Amino acid sequence: MAQNLPTTARTGRNNQRRAPALQIPDAWLTTRGNPGYSPQGERLVAGVVPLSADKTKVLLIQSTRRGGWVLPKGGWETDEANAQDAAKREAWEEAGIVCTVQRDLGKINEMRPASQLSPSAPKALYQFYEVNVSREEAQWPEMNKRARQWMAYQQAAQALATRPELMEALNRSSIKR
Repeated sequence: MAQNLPTTARTGRNNQRRAPALQIPDAWLTTRGNPGYSPQGERLVAGVVPLSADKTKVLLIQSTRRGGWVLPKGGWETDEANAQDAAKREAWEEAGIVCTVQRDLGKINEMRPASQLSPSAPKALYQFYEVNVSREEAQWPEMNKRARQWMAYQQAAQALATRPELMEALNRSSIKR
């Protein structure tokens, strides 16, 4: 087991920063302000696009809700100084990887139709980072909830076809096609 990494995953949204819309500075990726929600009121989600060293594959994980494949991602919590910290925590909890951020892939707006939004699945603003995987551990917090699999671009694109915001993150990465 990796040293200094938690053995349990955080659950729920109690520790995610909350604030009314329009009270958040536009620079929500800094440590200033309350980055629980964007200026437009979206939930802020940080995620990673984990690439193999040769950039020919991406690591996807199984969704616990939909059963399909997704990129590691989740809410930015109150004790995290920035979105990079949140993204790396999610990578560890959900995929069991220790990673290094290589580049910021930018913000990606929610692409789900309003009919798919709800209080438990609110509109989100995603912040993704391309990462190199330093270690892939055999045991990790959500290992009993999620499988993980390395996929070439075409296979990953097919797996992410119903999640356009995740496909956009993959397309912004430097994965070889």
